[in-house]
Amino acid sequence: MNGGDGGDVAAAPAGPPPPLEWKFSQVFGERTAGEEVQEVDIISAIEFDKTGDHLATGDRGGRVVLFERTDTKEHIGSRRELERMDYPVSRHPEFRYKTEFQSHEPEFDYLKSLEIEEKINKIRWCQSPNGALFLLSTNDKTIKFWKVQEKKVKKLSDMTIDPPRAVGNGSVASSSVSSSPKQCLANGGNADRSFNCLSNDLSFPPGGISSLRLPVVVTSNETSLVARCRRVYAHAHDYHINSISNNSDGETFISADDLRINLWNLEISNQSFNIVDVKPTNMEDLTEVITSAEFHPTHCNTLAYSSSKGSIRLIDLRQSALCDSHSKLFEEQEAPGSRSFFTEIIASISDIKFSKDGRYILSRDYMTLKLWDINMDSGPVSTFQVHEYLRPKLCDLYENDSIFDKFECCLSGDGLRVATGSYSNLFRVFGCAAGTTEATTLEASKNPMRQVQTPLRPSRSLSSSITRVVRRGSESPGVDANGNSFDFTTKLLHLAWHPTENSIACAAANSLYMYYA
Repeated sequence: MNGGDGGDVAAAPAGPPPPLEWKFSQVFGERTAGEEVQEVDIISAIEFDKTGDHLATGDRGGRVVLFERTDTKEHIGSRRELERMDYPVSRHPEFRYKTEFQSHEPEFDYLKSLEIEEKINKIRWCQSPNGALFLLSTNDKTIKFWKVQEKKVKKLSDMTIDPPRAVGNGSVASSSVSSSPKQCLANGGNADRSFNCLSNDLSFPPGGISSLRLPVVVTSNETSLVARCRRVYAHAHDYHINSISNNSDGETFISADDLRINLWNLEISNQSFNIVDVKPTNMEDLTEVITSAEFHPTHCNTLAYSSSKGSIRLIDLRQSALCDSHSKLFEEQEAPGSRSFFTEIIASISDIKFSKDGRYILSRDYMTLKLWDINMDSGPVSTFQVHEYLRPKLCDLYENDSIFDKFECCLSGDGLRVATGSYSNLFRVFGCAAGTTEATTLEASKNPMRQVQTPLRPSRSLSSSITRVVRRGSESPGVDANGNSFDFTTKLLHLAWHPTENSIACAAANSLYMYYA
């Protein structure tokens, strides 16, 4: 590229971005020391909307809680002025409680003698054509479409208002109630035929009714948030729903259970189309189940789903109505001689997410995070070891069922970093840009950087000629950086990355922690 003086200006090769320094921002529902957490209050789902101005959480009690961003509203005028002057704005996202509503109630399936929990499994924001907020929430069996809107409060004025004073409010102005005596019947009716409401011919006295006492409805300046369930999508899944995902067309969404994926139209609640069915004719032949499914962020015809065998399938809805065959299969071949009793259990993928541009898929299995390029199905481009120190303890984890915990994962909006949770309320942030060794361990507390960051040198994978990065967070076998033993009862399963900024929301039991960098 030629500069203004005619000389050639060579751009210096940009190095990897420096590691982020994370700071505590906010906490909602913080526990006091020794306070016992109620099961229904434990957060089970977290989701930012596309703008990042709203955050939704769901809990095991079937409630959905909404938070809204406040720092942008407070600084709108000054921010625009600062942007005109090209002056950096030093602030971080701040949220406040907006509203909450009961999304699901406990149910009982009498045909299968099965209790259906009210626990919210997933929340997904939908496009907002007006000022209202729209979102989907699901428990194990039923998906609901919610509209949350601010409405002006209407109040009923005094019903015994004097009619002459009520002209401005639209009442009929006339003299007060007529004092002329009327012959009344014992049951409260009127002997005058024109006043008898039970008669078929409705007639009025000469000169009209003397006065009408009507209540006046006044719209006040107060507003209240009203959550209305617009549609219920039910009776379409025999097994527990593990995923819902909106399509980029704004009209359809998918829901996935262990064996099937259904396609819905948001406007039609009594019909869905089965697009993936992995149920074998004989259930004894079942070898894998669907664990997660997600639509491509921009291509409305493409979606991906993961399986309990550690594979990810990319399917194209244009190929056929029932997508039995996949267009691409992503899986990593296991190293020879490494198979054990736990191999298949820890290979099961618990969550997948597309990057914002749709080029990469991030997957989380029990031990690792893997980043896949959708144009390269030979293996992951990067593998991040989340808690390798647990490998010797797999037998104990199997005994207490912790090995079946389903951790979620997320990517930053710029695609440079990935994050996922672990035990002892820890979560990990890894850099995935070329050449970076960023691997940060943080604790869901008011002092997140208490864990020491010790990034290790990337190691080269031997299974392919393509270099695949493998990085580990700061780990020591059985104890954390402070020498404390790891607590498998406190686990950080759910977290979400803000779509445009380096801000993470994560759930530790009933507490919602927010961090920024």
